[in-house]
Amino acid sequence: MSETRYRAAIVGTGAIAAAHAQALKDHQDRIRLTAVVDVDAGRARTFAGAWDARAVPDLAALLHEGVDLVHLCTPPSTHTPLALQCLRAGVNVLVEKPPTLSLAELDTLAGASRETGASRETGASRGTGASRGTGASRGTGASRGTGPFVATVFQHRFGAGAIRLREMAAAGELGRSLLATCETQWYRDAAYFEVPWRGRWETEGGGPTMGHGIHQFDLLLSVLGPWEQVTAVAARRGREVDTEDVSMALVTFADGTLASVVNSVVSPRQTSRLRFDFEHATVELDHLYGYRDADWTVTPVPGHSAVAARWAADPSEAESGHTEQLAAVLDALDAGTPPPVTLEETRRTMEFVAALYASAFTGAPVRSGEIGPGSPFAARMDGTGAPWTPVRAR
Repeated sequence: MSETRYRAAIVGTGAIAAAHAQALKDHQDRIRLTAVVDVDAGRARTFAGAWDARAVPDLAALLHEGVDLVHLCTPPSTHTPLALQCLRAGVNVLVEKPPTLSLAELDTLAGASRETGASRETGASRGTGASRGTGASRGTGASRGTGPFVATVFQHRFGAGAIRLREMAAAGELGRSLLATCETQWYRDAAYFEVPWRGRWETEGGGPTMGHGIHQFDLLLSVLGPWEQVTAVAARRGREVDTEDVSMALVTFADGTLASVVNSVVSPRQTSRLRFDFEHATVELDHLYGYRDADWTVTPVPGHSAVAARWAADPSEAESGHTEQLAAVLDALDAGTPPPVTLEETRRTMEFVAALYASAFTGAPVRSGEIGPGSPFAARMDGTGAPWTPVRAR
């Protein structure tokens, strides 16, 4: 266990911020929530009081005072400018999904991270030290490596079942991967979309593909590895929004695995389901917003009972969530290595999102690597435009 006490701040005190605050509390021996920022000063004070922190006027003041890790829990359109501000101050960032509105924005963040890291290395070689008040100035893990870093919150990667599945697949214990399904069928009513930034390409970046299903298919991608081709459809079936409210995709992976992906916010019986059919077993997960070992089912092929025994050999009571990912982030900061999920890993998932939209809106399959810097789908997830007419003024 690390003896370092990192200083954390939460920027944005909407609903998801409580999950971040709880994760920080769960690791209070390693990191402490010291400050909170929100555009609504009253809400910031209330949240700060509930979690034993201080309300700070804005991000600039926070960065001037010094912090080691900023949790960005603000609306998606603010992620890139706020993350850039943190990077330029030499501060690590843990950003909620979707991390950016587009591939182009993600690449901007990656470039800024490289530039600030190189600048800090140069400064260190001259004996100039790190930015004001960061962990680097106190000799914490943040001073090692090239940082500062940006990590994306894809917490379902860090549940015990997902880790076990990836380990078993990598070791060949499940045989070849053959087929997979990924379903995020959630329900969000009209009132949910009354929040001004929701359901708009300019402020949310997309519909359930970008903001809801991304958790499940990121987990799918983390298990199955590189994808090769996406053929998709998207539609606006039940919500008066600019974005889609349903999407479906057929995906081919580099190893030949075929998969289907469904994303919805119009499904009254909500579920988050993943199914992986391997040569030696079917592995299934059925949950909603977080899973435990009890939410997984393993069905071995006759003659492969060892698969079920291996799965049950190391049980866990932990729920997938922010606490588990924060532990991995802190381990990485201690070691001076990029915390998960890195921008490089995030890009594979975000490219999948862009490819799904590109295929849905052009009617053609999209291959990995096809969406280059000049593609309209790199600049905006709706690219050349959704096939339906916007329902409200831009």
